[in-house]
Amino acid sequence: MNENKTNINWYPGHMAKTKRLIKENLSLIDVVYEVLDARIPYSSKIIDIDDLIKNKEKVLIINKYDLCDKKETDKWVSFYKSKGYKVVCSNLNDHNSVNEILKNTTGVSNRRTRILIVGIPNVGKSTLINRLVGKKATNVGNKPGVTKNVNWIRINEKFELMDTPGILWPKFENDTVAFNLSSFRAIREEVLPIGKVVIYILETLNKYYPSVLNERYGISEMPEDILDCFDIIGKRRGCLVKGGEIDYDKVCNVVMNDINEYIKGVTFDRYE
Repeated sequence: MNENKTNINWYPGHMAKTKRLIKENLSLIDVVYEVLDARIPYSSKIIDIDDLIKNKEKVLIINKYDLCDKKETDKWVSFYKSKGYKVVCSNLNDHNSVNEILKNTTGVSNRRTRILIVGIPNVGKSTLINRLVGKKATNVGNKPGVTKNVNWIRINEKFELMDTPGILWPKFENDTVAFNLSSFRAIREEVLPIGKVVIYILETLNKYYPSVLNERYGISEMPEDILDCFDIIGKRRGCLVKGGEIDYDKVCNVVMNDINEYIKGVTFDRYE
């Protein structure tokens, strides 16, 4: 990983409140689900969660597995398993994923098993809950910070969930983590300049997935000046203003939407 330190941080008050509420309710919890994004399985891991939840049984859910580069993400799956985690890869359009998660959850015999579910913003936690419950139980949005409170949700007669808002940490480990989180909208776009985030996305695609740049944007070879990519994408995707000039804000939004919604088979965290 890039060892350069960063001063970037995003730590709203509700995240500090969430950690306090988790500590206060920890004695009620039997099992912890931590949800990661399969495209950033290192950057999306909450760095101090194991200290927070102590010795509770943990299940790592590698979410959005249908969107990742499975060859790369599976290296992280093996790494986490080697650390003693139960790991389930989850494609939420496949109901077998939900069955696999519950199968890996140790139940309590004399009452419902109480599960704490945690994850960074925009990792798909609310969608996962809705799948587990089988109906719309929480608000779902493609923006960080949709869930604001701690809620208890019944899954069935055997399991119930304590849902929490997305958690981040006060200061990011390095620039790579910060830009990975920004690329996949775990951090509000106001925190890091979107232009810099898009440049990071394009450079990462060029380094690991050049075919994506060619297929999606017609960039067969990265220009010497990365900013020329904005012109190429703008013309190809019709991001123009009056007079045929490139609308660079629109180009940024196109790339951000593409990497989050449409581009598949990419994993930005590399296991080395």
